[in-house]
Amino acid sequence: MSSTNALEVLIQALRRLPGVGVKSAQRMAFHLMQHDRAGAEALSVALHDAVQNVHHCARCHTFTEDDICSTCLNPERDASRLCVVESPADQSALERTGAFKGLYFVLMGRLSPLDGIGPKEIGLHKLMERASDGVVQEVILATNFNAEGEATAHVLSEALKSRGLHVTRLARGVPVGSELEYVDLGTIAHALVDRR
Repeated sequence: MSSTNALEVLIQALRRLPGVGVKSAQRMAFHLMQHDRAGAEALSVALHDAVQNVHHCARCHTFTEDDICSTCLNPERDASRLCVVESPADQSALERTGAFKGLYFVLMGRLSPLDGIGPKEIGLHKLMERASDGVVQEVILATNFNAEGEATAHVLSEALKSRGLHVTRLARGVPVGSELEYVDLGTIAHALVDRR
């Protein structure tokens, strides 16, 4: 393989990342090749290691190198509360708040019928088994507040409630520190409906 082809393969590989177009991928590839070959090698080794060793937790479906992740194994977590999120990134964001001390279930996506993503693809059956273990008392739906996230929350809520589980949804509202005149009307409307 010639160097031109190898460089093009690198650029195309970088384009697979979300939000990275041709120009960004070229900039990254050129930077790594021209200014940071050691960084390129480290990136290559880290990617290879992650692909070989990272898999899904058997209980919550997040990423881990072990069969069961450290969150699921933590005896100080409140096993009666299960928070359902779309991705490990969402789980990480909730963890950074320090406000939630329960356990998680990571869907690894959201319902999107147009993309062929249905209940089976997001692990609805596995979630139902996990939530029906006799320990979980409350399932908190923390899917995103876009059309697919709302549809996912609705389908999950109906399925979980049919099993007699207490289901709640993250509150929506006006962000702290914002001024009402600059907040979009949909957010204000939801904040009024969900007021406490």
